[in-house]
Parts: sequence; C-alpha cells; structure tokens
Amino acid sequence: MGYHVIDPEEIEPAPDRPSEMHYVSEAAGMQEMGLRLYRVEPGEEIPLSGLHYHEQQEEAFYVVSGRLTVETPETEYTVEQGQFFIAEPESAHRTFNHDSNNETTVVVGMGAPPISDGHPYEK
Repeated sequence: MGYHVIDPEEIEPAPDRPSEMHYVSEAAGMQEMGLRLYRVEPGEEIPLSGLHYHEQQEEAFYVVSGRLTVETPETEYTVEQGQFFIAEPESAHRTFNHDSNNETTVVVGMGAPPISDGHPYEK
C-alpha cells in the first residue's frame, strides 16, 4: 500500500504553460490518472492547444474557487465554484478564465488514462 500527502505549493509549476499548473500525479508517482492543480488568471487558458479533443482520455475539471469558462464547438459553459465539467473522449473543448472575470480561478483537473492524446480541433 502507498499513501501520499501532497502540498501543491511545494511542487514547482510546469514551465511554458498558459496558466500555473502543478503536476500532483507526478509528485505522487500515480500511473493510472493524471491529476493537476491549476491557478488561472483572467484571460488565461488551461490547455496548451486551445480547442482540442482527446481520443481516449476522459477529463474532469473541478472548480475550487472562481469561475471556469469552457468553450465547445456548440456552446460555451460557465462552471461555478463547487461544480465539475466533464469532457468525454472525442469531445472538443477549451477551458479558460474569461478575461472579464476579476478573480483567479483555481481548478483541479483529472484525466484518465494519463496519456498525451490531445489533438487540435478545427471547426
């Protein structure tokens, strides 16, 4: 058995990201799920690739504080504090803190399986 207590503040943010991201799953040595903590300032995005989809990975975003905006090809969702947004495989999405928002949004992001299978989505 293995147990971990992780303080994301003790994890260096990943470099070259559009928002602050801490790899919690890597710090814990997790192999079956990607787990990250994001701090997203107004106008910043979570992903590197804008509107994108995953072939196999399911993603879940939990809004700890603030408000998250999620763009899809069909509509735009507002995800409030305490709510989840779930993106199934093959479902294009872009997650960001709208530039009209006046506060930092804190989000826990989870993806399984933990693979890099994101692809740009073209409308």
